[in-house]
Amino acid sequence: MCSSVSFPPTQLLSICEGIWESLCLFPTPRGPANSALSRRICSQMSWAGRHRAGNEFFPSKLGTERPAWKQPPLGQWLRENTVSQEPAEIPPSRGWLVGGVQFAKYGHMLREGVCSRASFNLEDCYRVNSFSQLERESGGGWACSHSTWTHPFRKVREEWNRFSMGDHFEKGQHALLNEGEENEMEIFGYRTQSCRKTLCLAGSIFSFGILPLVFYWKPAWHVWANCIPCSLQEADVVLLRTTDEFQTYSRKKVMWICLSALNSAFRLNPDNPFITDEESIINRAIRKPDLKVRCIKVQKIRYVWDNLEGQFQKIGCLEDWLSSAKIHLKFGSGLTTEEQEIRRLICGPNTIDVEITPIWKLLIKEVLNPFYVFQLFSVCLWFSEDYKEYAFAIIIMSIISITLTVYDLREQSVKLHRLVEAHNNITVSIYGKNAGVQELESRFLVPGDLLILGNKVQMPCDAILLDGSCVVNEGMLTGESIPVTKTPLPKMEGSVPWRTQGEGEYKRHVLFCGTEVIQAKGACSSAVKAVVLQTGFNTAKGDLVRSILYPRPVSFKLYRDAIRFLLCLVGTATIGMIYTLCVYVLSGETPGEVVKKALDVITIAVPPALPAALTTGIMYAQRRLKKRGIFCISPQRINVCGQLNLVCFDKTGTLTRDGLDVWGVMPCDGNGFREVHSFTSGRTLPWGPLCAAMTCCHSLILLDGTIQGDPLDLKMFEATTWEMVVSGDDFHLKGAPGCAMVVKPCGTSSQVPVEGIAVLHQFPFSSVLQRMTVIVQEMGGDQLVFMKGAPERVASFCQPETVPTSFVSELQIYTTQGFRVIGLAYKKLEMDHHISALMREQVESDLIFLGLLILENRLKEETKPVLEELISARIRTVMITGDNLQTAITVARKSGMVSESQKVILIEANETTGSSSASISWKLLEEKKHIAYRNQDNYINIREEISDNSKEGSYHFALNGKSFQVISQHFSSLLPKILMNGTIFARMSPGQKSSLVEEFQKLDYFVGMCGDGANDCGALKMAHVGVSLSEQEASVASPFTSKTPNIECVPHLIKEGRAALVTSFCMFKYMALYSMIQYVGVLLLYWETNNLSNYQFLFQDLAITTIIGVTNIFVLVLVVQLSVCLFILFADIPELYRCLDLLCTPVLWRVYIVIMLSSNFVVSLVMEEAIIENRALWMTVKRCFGYQSKSQYRIWQRALANDPSWPPINQTSYSDMPGCGRGVSYSNPVFESNEDQL
Repeated sequence: MCSSVSFPPTQLLSICEGIWESLCLFPTPRGPANSALSRRICSQMSWAGRHRAGNEFFPSKLGTERPAWKQPPLGQWLRENTVSQEPAEIPPSRGWLVGGVQFAKYGHMLREGVCSRASFNLEDCYRVNSFSQLERESGGGWACSHSTWTHPFRKVREEWNRFSMGDHFEKGQHALLNEGEENEMEIFGYRTQSCRKTLCLAGSIFSFGILPLVFYWKPAWHVWANCIPCSLQEADVVLLRTTDEFQTYSRKKVMWICLSALNSAFRLNPDNPFITDEESIINRAIRKPDLKVRCIKVQKIRYVWDNLEGQFQKIGCLEDWLSSAKIHLKFGSGLTTEEQEIRRLICGPNTIDVEITPIWKLLIKEVLNPFYVFQLFSVCLWFSEDYKEYAFAIIIMSIISITLTVYDLREQSVKLHRLVEAHNNITVSIYGKNAGVQELESRFLVPGDLLILGNKVQMPCDAILLDGSCVVNEGMLTGESIPVTKTPLPKMEGSVPWRTQGEGEYKRHVLFCGTEVIQAKGACSSAVKAVVLQTGFNTAKGDLVRSILYPRPVSFKLYRDAIRFLLCLVGTATIGMIYTLCVYVLSGETPGEVVKKALDVITIAVPPALPAALTTGIMYAQRRLKKRGIFCISPQRINVCGQLNLVCFDKTGTLTRDGLDVWGVMPCDGNGFREVHSFTSGRTLPWGPLCAAMTCCHSLILLDGTIQGDPLDLKMFEATTWEMVVSGDDFHLKGAPGCAMVVKPCGTSSQVPVEGIAVLHQFPFSSVLQRMTVIVQEMGGDQLVFMKGAPERVASFCQPETVPTSFVSELQIYTTQGFRVIGLAYKKLEMDHHISALMREQVESDLIFLGLLILENRLKEETKPVLEELISARIRTVMITGDNLQTAITVARKSGMVSESQKVILIEANETTGSSSASISWKLLEEKKHIAYRNQDNYINIREEISDNSKEGSYHFALNGKSFQVISQHFSSLLPKILMNGTIFARMSPGQKSSLVEEFQKLDYFVGMCGDGANDCGALKMAHVGVSLSEQEASVASPFTSKTPNIECVPHLIKEGRAALVTSFCMFKYMALYSMIQYVGVLLLYWETNNLSNYQFLFQDLAITTIIGVTNIFVLVLVVQLSVCLFILFADIPELYRCLDLLCTPVLWRVYIVIMLSSNFVVSLVMEEAIIENRALWMTVKRCFGYQSKSQYRIWQRALANDPSWPPINQTSYSDMPGCGRGVSYSNPVFESNEDQL
C-alpha cells in the first residue's frame, strides 16, 4: 500500500510555494509514450522533514527502507489540469531517484480557492542511475522553465552533489546566499562545541603549530573540527561555499547587533514596528523582546537574519518589491530621527572603507603561503645537513621575492584606498520628517533618507530621483564622460515593483554612487529630491571596488596540470624515501641520519623553486606590457591571453572612431523621401519640423558657457547653426522648470519664424528603449513632442500612413554603406496637459515620421590590419555592438572580419504572439551593385531565391539583441549551433553582451573582450581576458587597461601571453627534468651509501636553475658553465678536486664522459626538434589514431560539418516543431564531465 498524507489547502499552498520550476522537469507530450524506466509501486518509505531555503525546499534524507517505483501518466495530468482553472484532484507527487537517493518536490499546482482539500500520495518516482539516463530515456522530451540552455537539471544536480559528498544536513542548516547573482554562495550553519575546541587546541600544541596552519589553508576543516552542524537559526559560525567550479570555502562568525544602545524611548513598546515600513527586512530582523539582530559580514556586505523568512538577507538597501507609489508615500517626506538611528545601527555606515593593509599582515599572509612553508622546511633540513650555502641563497631569494610581492600589494592597497577615500568625506543635505533640512556627513546616510541635491556634487550613495531632473556624469560607471539626464520616478499606482514597472530601464531614475551631478533642476523652483536606495558596498561604486578586492578566480589548465604533476612527484619522492630508509637502515646508519637522508629525497624530487619558476614568464611579460601602455591588475591572466581563440569587439569607439560627422538628412515627403540635404556644402537646413527636431531633441546641456553632451547630439545640433541659452525672467512657460533650456536661431541660420524653442521635459535615451523623446514649446506657439532614435523603433511609434513605403529599402541603402542612421518624428501636444503628469506611453504615440539623419562613422586606421593579423593566426573575431544590424554588417565587411567571399545569413527570431508560437527565420544576404546610388558602393540585399550551391564556402550569422533573447528562451537547442558561426551581434544591451560572452565560454572558447568601457563593463569582467580602452574608473575592474585607444593592444597581449605561456611550459619541463635527473643520481649514490657533495649540489641548484627564466643571460651563463665544466674536467688541479670532493680519473675516462654527454645532447636535441616539437608529426599521429579534440566547439564544428541541412537558408522554424524548442536542451559540458562520477 502507498502511504497517503492529506493537507488543508492553506497549508498545502504554503508547502508548495515557489517550486513550480521543479515540476517543469516532468515529461511533456514531446517525450515518448512509454519510457524504458522500471515501473514498480512504492511499498513503504519514511520521510524526514523538509526545510526552507529561500523559495526552494531541499529534500531530506530518506529512511533506511528503499521503496519501489513506477512511472504514472503525469504528463497527461499536467496537460489536462495545470492550465485549467477548474478544481482538480491532485495526483500523487512525483520525484526521481538518482544513485539510490530520492529527490521529490512538490509544485505550486493549486491556486488559492481552487479546491478545498487535496490528498498527496507519497509515491511514484523515476528510478535511474544518472541524469544522462534520465534525459536519454525520456527521449529528450523534458520541459524546462529556465530560459538559458545550460542544463534543465542544474538544481537537481546541485542537490545530488551535496548528497554524494556526504553533506546530509538537518532542517534549516543549508541555504543559498545571493541566489541567482554572480556572487551566489551556499551557506551552512554550525555551532561551536567546547570539547571539540579543546581537542583542536591540544592538537595545535602537540603538532607544533602545523594543525592551525592546515586550518588556515582549509577553513572548512577548521569548522568541521571545531563545530557541529545545526540550523542556521542556532548557528554561531557559518561556512560559505561558492557555487562556481572552484567551490571555495570561507568561514564567518555570526555577530549580534544590540539595539539597547538606542534611546530608551525606542524600547517602551517593543511589540510595535520600529520603522515606518512595517514589512521592511529591518523589522523582521529585530528579535523581540531583547532587541537584538543577528548578522554576518561577507565580502564587505552585511546580511541580517530574517526571523520571518528564516534566512539571511542582504541589508543596506531598500527592498526590491517596493512599488513607486510606496516609495513616494513612505520616503517622500523623509525619515524620523528614530528611524534614522535604527537604520544606521543595523545597516552600518555609508562608507566604502578599503583599509591600507599593514605591512606585517601582508608579510604574514605571504609567508604562510604553502610554497614558502615548504621552502622553510627545506631550509631547516639543509641547515641540519650543513648545506648552508644554498640555504642562504634560497633565504635571500625568498626575502627578495616576498619583499617585492608585499611592496606590490601595499601599492595596490594604497591606490585603491585613495580611489575611494574622498567618498567617505562628503557633506550632504537631507530632509527629515521632524527635523527638516539638515546637513551631515555622508557616512551617516541610511536607506530611506531624503537627499536634497544641488549642482556639481558627488553622489555618496545610490539614490532614486523623486522630484526634479538631474544631469550627471557617469564616466565612473560607463567609462564615457558624457552627461546623462535622469528623470524622477513616476508615481504609478499599483503594487508592481518599481524596478520592473513601465517599459525600459529603471536606471534612468537612479543616481549612482560615485557619479557627479553636473546640474540639478527642480520643478517650479522646488528642491531636487532623491531617496537613498543603497549605501556602502551595496552601491554601484561599492560593487566596483568589491570586484577588485575579490576578483573572479581564473581556472587555468597549466596550473591544474602543475598541481597534478607535483602530486606525482610527491608520490615518486615517497617511493624514494622508502628506498632510502631500507638502504640506510640495512647499512646501520643512525636514526637521525636516516631521517635526514629520507627527507632530503623530498626536496630533491619536488624542487622548491618550481612554483616561482612558473611565474618568471608572467613577470617579464608584465614589464613589457607596461612599456607599451597596457596595465594589468591580474597578472595570472597573462598566461590566459596565450590561449585566447575568440576575441569579441565593441564597434563604436573600438573598431570605429569616436566622433561622428553629419553627412546629411533625408526629409520625408508624403509616401516617399525627398532628396538628401547635404551639410558638406555648408548649406543650412530650411526651417520646418525636421530642423526643429535637430535643434531640441537631444540631451545637451550648457555648462559654464560650453555645450556638453553626447558627441552624436553635439554634431547634430552644430549642423543646425543654432545656439543654446538658459531661459531668463523674460521667458516663462506654463509647466516649465525654472531654468528651462532654450535654443534660438543665430544670425547665420535660415529664415525662422520662431524666436526660440524651450525644452520643457525629457525622456532620456536608453540603450534598451533605443530612443529619446522631448516635450518642447515654441515661444508664443504650440507644444510639440519630438522623438529621436533607431529608425525601426521610431517608425513603430508613428502613424503608418506617415512612414514612407520605401522606408526599409532606403534605410538599408545607407546602413549598408556603414552610415549611422537616426530616425526623427514629432507631433503636436494639447496645451491642456500638465507636462509633469504625462507618462512616456502617452507622449510616444501617433507620431508623424519626419525623416532620417545620416552620420558617418569611419573605421580606425589600426582596425583592419589588427583583425587581419588575428584571423591569420586562426583567432576568431566577433562584433558585439548596440548599433544597427546593417551598419554592423558593413563595418564587419570593411574591417575584414567578414571577407568578400564569405556569405552572411541574417537570423531573425520573433516572440510568441497570440496563437502563433515563437519563430526563427534564416535569410541569405547577398552583395549587389546599386547603380542608382551616387557613390556606386556595394550594398547588401536580402536574397529571395538561391541556387543549390549557396551552402558552399564559409558563412557568418548576423542577428540583433531581440533575436538573441528569443533564441535563448525558445530555441535553446539551436543556440550553440548559431554561436559556432555567429559573427555579428547588433542592438545588444549591456546585459546581453555579458550573456553572449558567457555562452561562448560554455562552448569551451577562451574568450577575450575589447571595448571602450561604455556599456561593456559587464562583458569585460565576464570574459577570460577583458581589455578596456578607457581609463575611467569603470575600467578598473577590467583585467587589462590600454592607454592607446585602439585595438593594437590585443595582438600585443596575445603575443606576450603566448610568450609567457611558452616560458612557463619550458621552465616546468626543465625544472621537472632537472629534479628527476638529480633524484635518480642521488638514489644511485645512496645504494653505495654515498652522496653528492654540498658544492656539487650548489653548482646544480644555484648556478644552473636560478637564471633560466632570462633567455639572454641563461645562454651566456650556459656557455660559461660549459667552459668551467670542461676546465674542471681536464685541469688536473688536486686542490680543486679535493674542495669539490671529485675523484681524479684517467684522461681517457674523461674523454669518454665528454663523448657520452655530447651523444646525449645530440639525441636529446633530435628528440626535441624532430619529435616533441614537430607539430606536423603529431597531427599525423592524431589523424592515424583518430584522435579528436573534446572541446565543445570542436565537437559542434564536426557535427555541423557533417550536417547537410545546416545552415538553413530562407527557412522559418517554430518553437513547437521537433528539434527547435526547449524540449531538446543543450547539455552543459561541465555537468556532463561530472556525471560519470555520480
